[in-house]
Amino acid sequence: MKAKDVMTVDVVSVSPDHSVWHAARIMLDHRISGLPVIDDAGRVVGLITEGDLMRRSELGAQALAPVDRQFSTEENHEGAYVKSHSWKVADVMTSDPAKVDEETPLPQIAALMVERGIKRVPVMKEEHLVGIVSRTDLLRILITATFDATAPGDDAIRRSILTRLREDAGIKGGELDLTVADGLVHVSGAVSSQSERNAVRVVAEGVSQGCLRPPVPCLAPHRRPMLGESIP
Repeated sequence: MKAKDVMTVDVVSVSPDHSVWHAARIMLDHRISGLPVIDDAGRVVGLITEGDLMRRSELGAQALAPVDRQFSTEENHEGAYVKSHSWKVADVMTSDPAKVDEETPLPQIAALMVERGIKRVPVMKEEHLVGIVSRTDLLRILITATFDATAPGDDAIRRSILTRLREDAGIKGGELDLTVADGLVHVSGAVSSQSERNAVRVVAEGVSQGCLRPPVPCLAPHRRPMLGESIP
């Protein structure tokens, strides 16, 4: 899936010349936490978010950390004062925000959000804003996602688990004894760590959810000890 498949197209925005109080009111009225800032030429010049407004002097002197700790080292004292006291969106917004094309794949957008520590990205078509993708949009994909289909039958389930262990989780499985009976997966053997044990369980559960039978497989508790530790 791509940005254009999940983006919100009815985007609410503000002008750089709007007041911060106007931006805050829009956020409250629309129950959103950030707004793209668009100039008179239709260009996205920034984003203003709840995080930006947490730096405001209106919150009270006791709520504000000293300026030299409140703002990044790149911002000088005067710039910090402007951000916390100016009434204009242009002075408070985050300039030159990260943007994506409408054809950008969702994994790339998710990676960008994690890397930049951001919650939303404007979606562009050439130079025009056509939507916005937020973390909420990605969460909607998460709750509607389905497991990869797996052919029914114990043999097919076993082959699928072994394939995914090897190709997806990087586990060769040579030390594992895996059997499937009536859709129930039993695994015994030696693994090198708790993480590897968890990966085996997750693969087995995922394959079971993807097959036509509803039961979720379980990992048999009777295992040989892991290398370097024991398994209850």
